[in-house]
Amino acid sequence: QVQLVESGGGLVQAGGSLRLSCAASGRTFSSYRLGWFRQAPGKEREFVAAISWNAIRIAYADSVKGRFTISRDNAKNTVYLKMNSLKPEDTAVYYCAGTRRVVGEISRRRAEYDYWGQGTQVTVSS
Repeated sequence: QVQLVESGGGLVQAGGSLRLSCAASGRTFSSYRLGWFRQAPGKEREFVAAISWNAIRIAYADSVKGRFTISRDNAKNTVYLKMNSLKPEDTAVYYCAGTRRVVGEISRRRAEYDYWGQGTQVTVSS
């Protein structure tokens, strides 16, 4: 069982940066692949990025590639999402998620993630 708590959201101007953190509880943190999803008002929750336990496998949505960086610190049970060059269309609630599916390519499917945080709001003003 893993519990996830996000932090670091807020209001930022377009072109600015934020770093989201997701603190996890549970002894087997390092066994999970971890990811970030986001949900804008009136839209489906969408994949943003995910990382394997050893950071060898990383995946990004095309919309954030080159601007966002996902990383994890297994010693601190924390996964991060550094967001640069933010755009108004990045405005959403960002959710941390964990999956026990640790074989093969990183999943971008919401349904394959077993654990979710409560979300943190990111608002980018133009």
